[in-house]
Amino acid sequence: MPSKHFLYRRFKVALPLWSVISPLLGLILLFFAGKEPSPLFATLLGAVLISVVLSAVHHAEVVAHKVGEPYGTLILALAITVIEVSLIVSIMLTDMSQQATLARDTVFAAIMILLTGIIGLCLLIGGYKFKEQVFIKQGVSAALIALTAITVLTLVLPNFTTTSAGPTYSNSQLLFVAIISLVLYMGFVFLQTIRHRYYFLPEDEKEQQEHAHPPSAATTTTSLLLLLVGLAVVVLMSKKLSPSIEAIVVNLGAPKSLVGIIIAAVILLPEGLAAIRAATRNRLQTSLNLALGSALASIGLTIPAVAIVTNFTDLHVSLGIDTRSTLLLVLSLFVISISFGAGRTNVLQGLVLLTIFATYLFTTIVP
Repeated sequence: MPSKHFLYRRFKVALPLWSVISPLLGLILLFFAGKEPSPLFATLLGAVLISVVLSAVHHAEVVAHKVGEPYGTLILALAITVIEVSLIVSIMLTDMSQQATLARDTVFAAIMILLTGIIGLCLLIGGYKFKEQVFIKQGVSAALIALTAITVLTLVLPNFTTTSAGPTYSNSQLLFVAIISLVLYMGFVFLQTIRHRYYFLPEDEKEQQEHAHPPSAATTTTSLLLLLVGLAVVVLMSKKLSPSIEAIVVNLGAPKSLVGIIIAAVILLPEGLAAIRAATRNRLQTSLNLALGSALASIGLTIPAVAIVTNFTDLHVSLGIDTRSTLLLVLSLFVISISFGAGRTNVLQGLVLLTIFATYLFTTIVP
């Protein structure tokens, strides 16, 4: 317990000790890591990287508890997206072979993991435990409208433009779509936090009372500092591990798009656990806020960041997904829209989403 270690006794910082040690341990390992770490050291770095990601998201949750809902899920989504963008940009800048498709593969993987994997598990577990779960339709509908528009404009439309050859945007088109993505995401944030904040609050007042008491100022400040350190460590570690991740994928004989899935899975693991934990407590609204908000942040902020990088470097990106991926994306959005149309969910909806997720994984490895 936090109350038993020296940080609490001396400074009243109520944080798990592992969440404090992980970012510091990551800094130490980075200091001793060479340009090309050995397989054993790379394995150790990978394990610590997951620990640092978990630590960073834990500190984001602490800050989120201080500011309350729905600001809490927004901060957590933004923290996840900063990690994702940092990983994508750092690997693009260090690995020439991953420049063109890494952003597309990672963003698409994040959306599929969130929409079909995480939400599917939440609906399956929640439906099994509580039979039916309720949520506020207006908030979910707003998120899905914005998400559908952004995904089609960034991942599907490039296949049909003619200014630039292939599934790519020209510089002006990429800049335009980046601005549109940012506008749509900021519009959603305005709706979520100011205009219609009550769309995203738990409908039952009893659920709100179950939330933990806000942390102290000392705990919140410490978490904010450790969150910044953790994000920096994740960026630096990603540069060290990107060759090892790609080598593993190549040795398995799998497509390079699997690298994007691995990156997205590592990033979204802690948030997925938080969403599933909320669903098991019959707080589906919180689960959906986390999953849909992260999907919007992932694509709405990653594409503008990649556009800025490509504008100041010689990097070129390919955003258009292939026909198979387009069909799976459309199917996922269609099933999600139908599932959330009634305002109640059950176990079957979760099962259908998980089968789509399994199909996505299988057809990625065996195209």
